[in-house]
Amino acid sequence: MSAELVFIVAGVAWGLVADRIGARWPAHEDGSRRPLGWRTAVTVVIGGLAGFGLAKFGGTPGLTGASFAFISLYVAALIVLLATDLDQRLLPDVLTLPMIPYALIGAWLGISPYVSFQSGFVLDLAAAIGLPLGLFLLSIPFGRGAIGIGDLKLLVSVGFLAGAERAVIGLIFGAILSAVVILVLLVGRRITLKSYIPYGPFLIIGVLWALLGPVGGRG
Repeated sequence: MSAELVFIVAGVAWGLVADRIGARWPAHEDGSRRPLGWRTAVTVVIGGLAGFGLAKFGGTPGLTGASFAFISLYVAALIVLLATDLDQRLLPDVLTLPMIPYALIGAWLGISPYVSFQSGFVLDLAAAIGLPLGLFLLSIPFGRGAIGIGDLKLLVSVGFLAGAERAVIGLIFGAILSAVVILVLLVGRRITLKSYIPYGPFLIIGVLWALLGPVGGRG
């Protein structure tokens, strides 16, 4: 069995685990547990694609085992956040907040493959703070809930971990993907213009693309 296939299978398995976590945690107010469904399929597929991306990322010349483990753990957390947001429209603080110092520690220790305290970190720091702040300010005229606070907290860690360029790429990719999906759902009359569609899952997919896609460590 090839290494890529092993990672894909592991990603699919983790996607299923993450979906079951999201179906139970944080606890639903009514105590219910969501059964398997389309959310499961989405999380499993994204988990498999993330596994494939990690397999390719692992072949980056000069990449250390510590750096690979550092990114792998962050990606695993992103898959859990994807599951919780799909299920409950929630990015739990218990994950998003620790991811901020996690990203900073990785840069400080020199195991982050994207950013370093030694070079260009001022720009990455500006992105980590400026992007969420800018989005929050832009959302104010549209009223409360125009953008999720959890999305903004996640963006802080993305800026620290992925750097300014990749953070912007992830944000743009997520916005384009959300626009396409919403358009398809509108045409198919699955939603209306008044329907609320969380941006978090699209942002997470965009971040995964920025980290593991052609613009990521293999770029």
